[in-house]
Amino acid sequence: MIYKLTAAVLSVFIFASLVIAQDDVAYKLPPKDIADMLLAKRSPTVSVDDKGEWMLLMETSSYPSVEELAKPELKIAGLRINPANFTPSRTGFVNNITLRSITAGKDFKIAGLPNPLFAGTISWSPDDKKFAFTHTSSSRVDLYVVDIAAKKSTKVNKAPLNLVTGGFQWYDNNTLLYRTTLKPATAAPPKPAMPKGPATQENYGKASPRPTFQDLIKTPYDEQLYEFYATTQLVKNVNGAETKIGQPAIYGMISVSPDKKYFLQRIIKKPFSYTVPANGFPSTVLITDMNGKTVKQLAELPSSETAPSGYDNVQFVPRAFEWRDDEPATIVWCMPLDSGLIKTNVEYHDAVYALSAPFTGEAKQLFKTKMRYYGTTWGNQSLAIVTEGLRSKQITQIDRFHPVTEDLEKLISRNSTDAYSNPGFPVLAPNQYNRNVLLTVDKGNKILLNNTTGSSPKGDLPFLLSYDVHTKKADTIWRCSEGVYEYVVKLLDADKMQILTSKESEKETPNYWIKNLKLRIADRQLTNFTNPYPQLEGVSKEKIKYKRADGVDLTGDLYLPKGYDKNRDGKLPVVIWAYPAEYNSAADAAQVRGSEHRFTLLSWASPVFYVTQGYAVLNNAEMPIVATGKEKKPNDNFIEQLTMNAEAAINVLDSIGVGDKNKVAVGGHSYGAFMTANLLAHTKLFKAGIARSGAYNRTLTPFGFQNEDRTYWQAPDLYNNMSPFSNADKIKTPLLLIHGDMDNNTGTFPIQSERMFNAIKGHGGIVKYISLPYESHSYQGKENLLHMLNEQFQWLEKYVKGAEKKAVKDERKGF
Repeated sequence: MIYKLTAAVLSVFIFASLVIAQDDVAYKLPPKDIADMLLAKRSPTVSVDDKGEWMLLMETSSYPSVEELAKPELKIAGLRINPANFTPSRTGFVNNITLRSITAGKDFKIAGLPNPLFAGTISWSPDDKKFAFTHTSSSRVDLYVVDIAAKKSTKVNKAPLNLVTGGFQWYDNNTLLYRTTLKPATAAPPKPAMPKGPATQENYGKASPRPTFQDLIKTPYDEQLYEFYATTQLVKNVNGAETKIGQPAIYGMISVSPDKKYFLQRIIKKPFSYTVPANGFPSTVLITDMNGKTVKQLAELPSSETAPSGYDNVQFVPRAFEWRDDEPATIVWCMPLDSGLIKTNVEYHDAVYALSAPFTGEAKQLFKTKMRYYGTTWGNQSLAIVTEGLRSKQITQIDRFHPVTEDLEKLISRNSTDAYSNPGFPVLAPNQYNRNVLLTVDKGNKILLNNTTGSSPKGDLPFLLSYDVHTKKADTIWRCSEGVYEYVVKLLDADKMQILTSKESEKETPNYWIKNLKLRIADRQLTNFTNPYPQLEGVSKEKIKYKRADGVDLTGDLYLPKGYDKNRDGKLPVVIWAYPAEYNSAADAAQVRGSEHRFTLLSWASPVFYVTQGYAVLNNAEMPIVATGKEKKPNDNFIEQLTMNAEAAINVLDSIGVGDKNKVAVGGHSYGAFMTANLLAHTKLFKAGIARSGAYNRTLTPFGFQNEDRTYWQAPDLYNNMSPFSNADKIKTPLLLIHGDMDNNTGTFPIQSERMFNAIKGHGGIVKYISLPYESHSYQGKENLLHMLNEQFQWLEKYVKGAEKKAVKDERKGF
């Protein structure tokens, strides 16, 4: 039996006198400091209404037990479904909600909350007088509405909600729209004892260069299950009274027009694909009235199976259907002008069209873009912001569109990897239709841009700008002070320039503040969250800067143990943790990213745990892969650049006297695991490697991977050279492989680690493979996480510190 343990009880378990079974299969525990940090109570998440009057403090659950992950789960059509209650599986929940008056600074309990509470999708009503949330039990999902004035929660639905294809939305202050189940889960199609025949897939001449998606439909029975769980009834709920809208369907999208007279719907149809997930199934896009009656069919979209490969190529079909937010009922969509192939020699590659109610005339062309159209942020009758770009060339552009004159003018064009030139995102505010549109100031001439990162040569310093769309001049309204990390969460009052911010430092936990930028009155602190990690007090953190051999500047976040003195204690064993990134520009690659003034919040994936065990930890060590010529792509010399990055990191730690270059481990997750295996295959720089949930044989992802859009058949040598599996015979450095046995990420199938382990083992290498039960690409199970942290620790102790003895007596059964 697996026990559900609180952090306190678990701590007792770890260090109480236990009878320890000598069973290597059993779950084991890491040192106490590591276990306590993993299970530390998290600060509440926060939601503030648009008026800045009320705050919700939402406490989330700790990591679920493996027993919870082991509950039945359907993996079909690219989805993971809890078959007992018609919800996405593996969902995190809010377990307590406290209502706080910002003006009075007083907390209130909410009456009528379910107990125990498993809340999700919390959403404020348009007038901010209520908020709604879903509550998920073992057998159904219900919808609750909390009245702020009464501080009372009430269940408003009768039929159970179905969240498989989407959640709920506010229609107006008293009305909610959602999807309900048609039948109980017990009516699901039973699995036949014997199939009617083999599962068959066919193709007759049409290319389908799709990525290696996971959790796809594989059999006719899977098709039946998907149809059963994804088919829903659309319901309108007015103050608790439910009305069905239209007929049951598999809804890929439901969007209400600004004037609330029409629905934009995407209905998924058969045949269901065995090659792409549900969002790529054939579908019909249509407009209906509020009773569900069809007003206009806009498109019949084919399966995305035949979409061309290449990141800037698209299907030759209409896409990006949406309502125009600044008009009552105008539908907008995009159509490629290059047959969907970006290499086609045309001046304009996309056109955007509009059709207004009653949707009887011909569509009107609004504008054309010279690159791929990404989307429009609507404002008013004289202003909208259009975004276009090319992923393959790492270019993004912001344009000003005048809806009356139909002029499209370039405002900002930049490399998408140029963090310093990123202006941020437009600040939005509700219009007369209660749709979020561009907030304009100075008689409509300026918009506000919020950059919550604010990269700079001094590190991240978030900012708020005003930007004149006519003169193209930007003025800084506010910027984070040096020595802290603070960003704008929400603009509460544009006239007073009153903003809600989150502020933190190396030693100060993130907390929320109200600032008034016009009156310049003292900032007001709204929360007082405390440090959940006393174990890290005294640990030093510094963003170090260094160069690799070709002159590209690099950075990393260096953590050193509490009380460490390099003159007294000498050089430390090192853990380097990284994730490669591709750049077309060496200047962009050299930019400083991140801030040394951020408070260290630990997720299960962090390597920082090990600074408490005597290691120097270089986290976020930059591993840029840069295109070295005009006709070159970043991956053309991937191994050489990876090696330069690693050598530079090791050398700087050695030169500043804190890292022992003969005792260094490297690790990473996903593409970072791929990096780790490659470094061990091609260098002798490390004593050990830790690779979690990686893809090691690139021939198994033949239609592209990460930011590589060439296929295996276009660049076979590149695929083979970049595959550490192809060089498994060279890996003699000890490698710890970890993988979730239910990984759902495109490309990182568990077989990648299984085959990598067998390849290294077959050549006599030192390798260990741990398959974590019921884990996806991101791990969740409490017992699995504790065990993983211990396995990593023991690997470091044995092969980096070089201790042959058992590192600590905590390597023992814990559950």
